[in-house]
Amino acid sequence: MIITRTPFRISFFGGGTDYPQWYEEHGGTVLSTTINKYCYISCRYLPPFFPYKYRIRYTSREEINQISEIKHPSVKECLNFLEIDRGIEMVHTSDIPARSGVGSSSAFTVGFLSALNALKGKMVTQRALARDAIHVEQKLLKENVGSQDQVAAAFGGFNKIDFGGNRNFYVQPITISQEKLDLFQSHLMLFFTGFSRTASDIAKKQIASISSKKSELRIMKEMVNEAISLINGKDSGIMEIGKLLHESWNIKKNLTDLISNSKIEEIYDTAIGAGAKGGKLLGAGGGGFILFFASPEVQPVIKEKLKDLLYVPFGFENLGSQIIMYATQDLY
Repeated sequence: MIITRTPFRISFFGGGTDYPQWYEEHGGTVLSTTINKYCYISCRYLPPFFPYKYRIRYTSREEINQISEIKHPSVKECLNFLEIDRGIEMVHTSDIPARSGVGSSSAFTVGFLSALNALKGKMVTQRALARDAIHVEQKLLKENVGSQDQVAAAFGGFNKIDFGGNRNFYVQPITISQEKLDLFQSHLMLFFTGFSRTASDIAKKQIASISSKKSELRIMKEMVNEAISLINGKDSGIMEIGKLLHESWNIKKNLTDLISNSKIEEIYDTAIGAGAKGGKLLGAGGGGFILFFASPEVQPVIKEKLKDLLYVPFGFENLGSQIIMYATQDLY
């Protein structure tokens, strides 16, 4: 029995420049962190006493005999990719619902690939795990996804991630004191909008508009280094990050008409009116989680104004995808 725990992520700046359609020509950069909310996957070889070969449990339950019959697309392609020929039982649980903007699909793929490799007795590096997950999602599943979620989930931590070049991606941890990190985290608020969306549909339209949004994407990429300078600067300048988030959100929501909507704008304007300096909808847009940057003293007011939404406390994490249980299994 293998159990993996894989973190979800929050992307602050640079989202949209991690699509290969952009970074293979122009280079991409994001600033993101993984958080202490996780995807859990338990996996084992299924004993041969059942009238089926694969038992797959997530929001649905599948009991089938052929990989080709599996409905869960990532499960099917991961099993094919790693050439698993024995029966498998997989159970997926999560701290956060799917399609909510925190990289849940990629966290699943990373965690499942890690579990399957461990079942085979193979340990893989974080880089190999991220690259394999990118390959599965972009090449095999042919999803309209970027590359930051897989890298963040595999590596963990608060990082600047560059895309492009010979190595495809480069992970650079943000090195700041714990006091400065605590200060930064204390200004962050996360709310669940209550509605989700299919990221691939939104991303498809965004990818199609890349050629006409070059100036916007260049500005969003440059904001990463500007944000890092602010984080590393004087404590008194911390609120400038909120203003930068606000500027970034105004650019992002104009990349396509699917990213925001009247309900999201109402939530955002309410938080700004209550004292938030900036924020953004996480992920591709359209729903899921919304992040705000606000000084601690005004946060109770924002919570009251947004009391109909679920407020989600969180912290940064730096471990990435982990095998948290490895138990030997009798072979039949």
